[in-house]
Amino acid sequence: MAQEIEAKVLDIDIADVERKLTALGAQKVGEQFFKSTTFDYPGFPLDKDSSWVRMRDDGKAVAIAYKKRLGVSGEKAAMNDSGMEEVEVTVGDFALMTQLLLKIGMIEKFVQEKKRRTWQLGDVTFDIDEWPRLNPYIEIEAPTWEQVDQAIVGLGFSLGQKVVCSATQIYERAGIRDKDYVKMTFDEFIRRDA
Repeated sequence: MAQEIEAKVLDIDIADVERKLTALGAQKVGEQFFKSTTFDYPGFPLDKDSSWVRMRDDGKAVAIAYKKRLGVSGEKAAMNDSGMEEVEVTVGDFALMTQLLLKIGMIEKFVQEKKRRTWQLGDVTFDIDEWPRLNPYIEIEAPTWEQVDQAIVGLGFSLGQKVVCSATQIYERAGIRDKDYVKMTFDEFIRRDA
């Protein structure tokens, strides 16, 4: 398992950040629209352990990943944990993999969408993410925490704005518990009890 070295700055102005990335010499390498389904077992035991299984289609490939927030425990995981553990593999068929996961007792926790603009500067990746009902944010991933911090400062943000968290934690910060929903897309926000 590998640890991702990435941090976010929330509530950004996309046009302003893209101007700054261009001024730094970063290159825009793509725009993607992601559809993903998050899986857990009945009762959400993975969620209680700050982990989940996610299958995502980015229009080019389908990947399934086990992800676990590090340095947190319980449902009320705070912002600024110590990172993420991830195991990811590419799979051939979204529907067949979903069927396999359901056969081994997992359930579909929820369906989500997001839009992403990716920029690259050397070995630092800048992902500008847009999620339904959230303000845009930038996620910065690099080989070292020092490079992440340098990139944050280089974009004109303070290190006090840096957060290490998941999208679930950002939704919680906005008063939205993803486990209360079965669908969180740009067109539909459907509660589990609806």
